[in-house]
Amino acid sequence: MTRRLAALLVVLGLAAACRAERRDPAPGGEPPRDQPPVALDPVPPVDYPPALFTQRVAGRVVLRLFVDTAGAIVPDSTRVEEPSGVAALDSAALAAAPRLRFAPALRDGRPVASPFLQPFDFRPPAENGGANGATP
Repeated sequence: MTRRLAALLVVLGLAAACRAERRDPAPGGEPPRDQPPVALDPVPPVDYPPALFTQRVAGRVVLRLFVDTAGAIVPDSTRVEEPSGVAALDSAALAAAPRLRFAPALRDGRPVASPFLQPFDFRPPAENGGANGATP
């Protein structure tokens, strides 16, 4: 497996976590007026540390991010809310944060700056060559 596949597994967990929070309108209804930020990257730029990938080290890092009204990560606002217990995984999540893109949070249907928690799941592929099905 390549680092790219490992990064894809991290991304899938990230994307699922973001999209799970965005509610779809009921049939015939209007969209919710209050929504959290939502990831726009189909494959966020998260690099799984190669040595940890090779050693099959897994972990979850939760970052506290802050997006502005355009959905951009505010510089110097990113913090580790829940460390993984593996410093290199925490560092990889922090390094990826400035490259992430989000739709801004909405309040009363208008974009607002907002803090939020974003999980990053680092999971090496399962022994059988497929994803292990880990979810955020």
